[in-house]
Amino acid sequence: MTEMMDKLRNIALVGHGNSGKTSLSEVMLFNSGATTRIGRVEDGNTAMDFEPEELKRNISISTGFHQAVWKKTAITLLDTPGDSNFFNDTRNCMAAVDGILLLVDAVDGVKVQTEQAWNFANDFQLPCAILINKMDRERADLARTFQDVLSQLETPRPIKIQLPIGSEAGFKGVIDLITQKAYLYDGSGKASLGSIPADLEDQVAEEREHLVEALAEAEDSLLERYLEGESLSEAELLAALKTGIRNRLFAPVLCASATGNIGVDRIMDFIIEAMPSPAEKPPVTGKDPATGNPIVREPNPDAPFSAFVFKTVVDPYAGRLSIFRVVSGQLGSDGGFYNVNKEVRERFNQLLMITGKEQKPVQGAFPGSIVAVAKLKDTTTGDTICDEANKILFPFPDPLPKLITFAVTSKATGDEDKIYISLTKLLEEDPSLKLERTVETKEMLLSGRGQVHIEATIEKLKRKYNVEVNLGKPKVPYRETIKKKVRVQGKHKKQSGGHGQYGDCWIQMEPLPRGSGFEFVDAIVGGAIPKNYIPAVEKGIVEACQKGVLAGYPCVDFKVTLDDGSYHEVDSSEMAFKIAGSLAFKKAVTDAKPVLLEPILNVEVTTPDEFMGDIMGDLNSRRGRVLGMEAHGKYQIIKAQVPMAEFLTYAPDLTSMTGGRGTYSMEFSHYDEVPAQIAEKLIVELNKEREA
Repeated sequence: MTEMMDKLRNIALVGHGNSGKTSLSEVMLFNSGATTRIGRVEDGNTAMDFEPEELKRNISISTGFHQAVWKKTAITLLDTPGDSNFFNDTRNCMAAVDGILLLVDAVDGVKVQTEQAWNFANDFQLPCAILINKMDRERADLARTFQDVLSQLETPRPIKIQLPIGSEAGFKGVIDLITQKAYLYDGSGKASLGSIPADLEDQVAEEREHLVEALAEAEDSLLERYLEGESLSEAELLAALKTGIRNRLFAPVLCASATGNIGVDRIMDFIIEAMPSPAEKPPVTGKDPATGNPIVREPNPDAPFSAFVFKTVVDPYAGRLSIFRVVSGQLGSDGGFYNVNKEVRERFNQLLMITGKEQKPVQGAFPGSIVAVAKLKDTTTGDTICDEANKILFPFPDPLPKLITFAVTSKATGDEDKIYISLTKLLEEDPSLKLERTVETKEMLLSGRGQVHIEATIEKLKRKYNVEVNLGKPKVPYRETIKKKVRVQGKHKKQSGGHGQYGDCWIQMEPLPRGSGFEFVDAIVGGAIPKNYIPAVEKGIVEACQKGVLAGYPCVDFKVTLDDGSYHEVDSSEMAFKIAGSLAFKKAVTDAKPVLLEPILNVEVTTPDEFMGDIMGDLNSRRGRVLGMEAHGKYQIIKAQVPMAEFLTYAPDLTSMTGGRGTYSMEFSHYDEVPAQIAEKLIVELNKEREA
């Protein structure tokens, strides 16, 4: 079993969209014999991208899984999305691998998602390597791109281990700086050894000296020998490379053209020679679910079984597919385990390996195995599964913040419940979505990472569940309140033969501090209103305050004191006093200077320095109030409070202002008064909408 762990590599291909991740995985699968042809993203026939929403946009929306066996070592490839709309899936899947290969476009250099993927790798303390891809494109430049990498991606430190032979359309091979061998390609993807071109000899010697110096730092004994002038063998340098990667001292930088199949075999050699196996992964610390005490699990096949689910795929016909990484112990081809998060036992009858859009049965799993089981009843993404007698709970990252919200309405009458149920199933697949029904606006709201994220979800809703919806701008949940203390009478008197209706109450109404809600005080003395009718007065006020007098929004933050009234021995009833309370409320609000309140958001915008002025000006134009700024590396974090009404379309606007390099998060803060000049127009508009 240990030998099988040694012969396994779990590698996530990560980076900005269009950096060539899917193309690289296609060529690696072809070179290894896992597939018989090389698919093209443009043609929509790749092994990793097969969902209709992916083929329509020519991007990866969901992580693809496959396995390439190269020189008797199995490389599990995870082709992750590079678009920010789907980066939650990228981060979740990075939690399950032993190392990442970060792709950087040789023309475009480091982009915002490149940096974000690198930050995720640092969060998970993952060993990293960097591939500068598309070296055969016009304007491709290794030196410029490497400088960009050095300046943007600092830890672990990038070090060059390869140099290109030729440039742009003349790119035809790579030089290994450790072995000082030149690998030349003829278009078939197979390399032949050649001599280092004479014009590159000096550069190779210089770059190799830098590399040897960096590698020597991985081990004290090597550094000491290097400083004393001793030469280090290739085997020692390779061992130092592996140690440095595992300890995150540096990130080797390679170069290739995935679509040209130039240097791809060297990437695969590098992965099996230098990237860590599951056996070399550090122990994982979880906690005892009963006591909260830390528990450490080694990647040991003889330890109790434990794993975590990092991705869920829901099919309307095949059911739920749960994909998980085994941390410790072993699992057979069928059986059961315990879900710690849900506190339930789960059973399965087949263990599967994901290979593109297919699943293949496997006989068992061990530490490092990335496998799946179908039709678990309660297990979802983020859950820990384990041996029931040895419970452990592993941490799992919370979903990335939601950045945009749409109101979802049915195209067909009466489909609302069907929409809600179907979207709930999609939420099992994608935890970065949020679905809620609002009482105030009576809307179904769908929130996600961006407009493309929401649109792709709606397309999937139609394809999988045959449900069509419209997307609209959500309504702002305004509130109403008062600013003045008043005392009024509410009297309901009706005589229509037989028993009449009589209820009479006097109330004082006064404002409360923002966020206080509603307070009712019974100050009746001398039995002016019988005790059994007083709750009815309160109920009438509570029901009436759900619709204010300005624009029909709930009234909040006020206190009512019931201090006087009268009743009739025969005609008084709970209903009569409830109506009297309602009438008193409406009259009091009208007299007490009612005002409109709007929700205010706490906002944090993270932006490169050069966009600070634009961001600040834009926040001010949205009636925002900047609270402060703080530096975070190469970025500035602006903290502000902004009215929700002005922030509903911020996601695309921020992307436009910063070229996609700005990010933000938001959360509800409090309600505040709408400025009078804005409130006047707003109340007219809101009442027109209400009447319509």
